[in-house]
Amino acid sequence: MTNTNPKITPNHIAIILDGNRRWAKERGLPTFFGHKKGMENAKKVVLYAQKAGVKVITMYAFSTENWSRSEKEINYLMKLFENYLDKYIDDYHKRGIKFRHIGSLKELPASLQKKLKSAIELTKNNQGIVANLALNYGGRDEIKRAVQKLVDDGVEAKDITLDLIGNNLDTAGLPDPDFIIRTSGEQRTSGFLIWQGAYSELYFPKVHWPDFNEKEFDKAIAEFNKRQRRFGK
Repeated sequence: MTNTNPKITPNHIAIILDGNRRWAKERGLPTFFGHKKGMENAKKVVLYAQKAGVKVITMYAFSTENWSRSEKEINYLMKLFENYLDKYIDDYHKRGIKFRHIGSLKELPASLQKKLKSAIELTKNNQGIVANLALNYGGRDEIKRAVQKLVDDGVEAKDITLDLIGNNLDTAGLPDPDFIIRTSGEQRTSGFLIWQGAYSELYFPKVHWPDFNEKEFDKAIAEFNKRQRRFGK
């Protein structure tokens, strides 16, 4: 049975940005060019999501497992993330977008940490779409860090509740994702928003991330509208 309510827009869409390297390989281009195109596409999708009425968008750009890639690729990606912030954050601010980072900061280069903190501070009072960038993020790591916070705060085991754990996650204060998308056809979530995505609808389009354009976004929303969400009922 499909959802009969017309044009329901998810409040929170989370996307695993997959396929940059495959996109480049299929075109005979260097891997790094695929990452660059993917990062450029991230801004386009954020702006289109805001236009569509999405309240929160979370993009998974670098996982805690991605440190196993070559040093050359990792260094390129870290610089790319810095360039992304340098190039786009002022425009985000002008458009009322609230930027947030999820994941562990401490392993990231100091210069990137500084730019992330600056972007968060600059946009913290904005009332538009919340744009989460997941860098050095892993769902298990996030839950571990939340539990460590509770222990450090002296919370007793008997007082730990689901809400208390949720309030200590990186996404505290935000709604759980209604819709999780992974581009490029792989059908797994790879540790993305393990806690928050318990009842998210999942969608795995074959299109690589650099080609996930407005048309593909609309197709995704159309697919979401076919789903009937039961939440265990």
